[in-house]
Amino acid sequence: MKKSVALILIVFLVAMIFAGCSNGAKEENAESKVPAETQETKNTQEAKQQTQSGEIEKVGLGHIISTAKSKEASDQENAQAQANVTIAAVAFDKDGKVVDAKLDVAQTKIDFDENMAITSDKEAEVPTKKELKEEYGMKNASEIGKEWYEQAEAFEDWMVGKTIDEITGLKVKERDEEHTAVPDDPELTSSVTMDVGDFLAAVEESWKNAESASGAKTLSLAVNTTIDKSKDASEEQSALAQANTTMAAVTFDENGNVVTPIIDEAQVKVEFDQKGKIISDIHTEGQTKKELKEEYGMKNASEIGKEWYEQIEALEDWMSGKSVEDIVNLSVKERDKEHPTVPNDPELTSSVTVTVGQYLDLIKKAAENIK
Repeated sequence: MKKSVALILIVFLVAMIFAGCSNGAKEENAESKVPAETQETKNTQEAKQQTQSGEIEKVGLGHIISTAKSKEASDQENAQAQANVTIAAVAFDKDGKVVDAKLDVAQTKIDFDENMAITSDKEAEVPTKKELKEEYGMKNASEIGKEWYEQAEAFEDWMVGKTIDEITGLKVKERDEEHTAVPDDPELTSSVTMDVGDFLAAVEESWKNAESASGAKTLSLAVNTTIDKSKDASEEQSALAQANTTMAAVTFDENGNVVTPIIDEAQVKVEFDQKGKIISDIHTEGQTKKELKEEYGMKNASEIGKEWYEQIEALEDWMSGKSVEDIVNLSVKERDKEHPTVPNDPELTSSVTVTVGQYLDLIKKAAENIK
């Protein structure tokens, strides 16, 4: 009997040992899988961390201006001026990484007839490529079936979390004469097939020009273009195509108040003689009024002795910290036909005498664009 009990105990113990070994093997196998899963998760988290950005600390406005696509009159076609203003509004964090980016192009075409009279609607505002959306008409010709604004937004998203060196270091390829800087990065090849060379240059310029925007929560870009200053040719004067593109990169705080507004204007001119031959230099990159500084030449004619860029910087300072409603309700007066909205507020009368209506409209539009 005792032997039988002992034998049963031995069998039981052996079974327990084997069971323990079996469970241990299962646990060991389970544990061996954990590091692999954890490592994969860790790699994913590290990749995300590398592309994450912090709070907005700076904002910049960059632009590239070209009239190289303008055409002289010929036996086959009439003259056409074309101004391409590529614009980048970019917000950066304290480490110089992109928090948000807004890209757009104001492509303005001004057509003439055989007598060099303007046939384009001079009173109409010219929408940007983003504002045109499907009306721009790239989708049908796109090898990836995406419209211009969709590709621009994909490029904006790609920039987030990257430094300026990483962005400008993007690998590109030449597809043809018209597309010399097409993304050649696996992250973009299925979403961006248009040329991004001017975008990269504009973004780089925005970084170089970046200003403090601490406390900002959102970024917006607003653009307006008019051609009403353009002129027909006559016996006494040559034809002038003039596109005025005003732009503003604006950051807002959590309450919707303006933190940092950066305003500029590209006054782009293409001149033709009476026969439709271009007499302007269309191969030199244009400059905005801010970039021209003293060369713009307003100071001598200014009743307060201030250049255009100085007056706009004073206007920007006045806007900072104010609500959009306060800004658009600025008291203004008409000085003459060319200056219908000159500030009439004691805070600005000694520093801003240019007409400001178009700049107030930009701030309102920027606020509307973030809704």
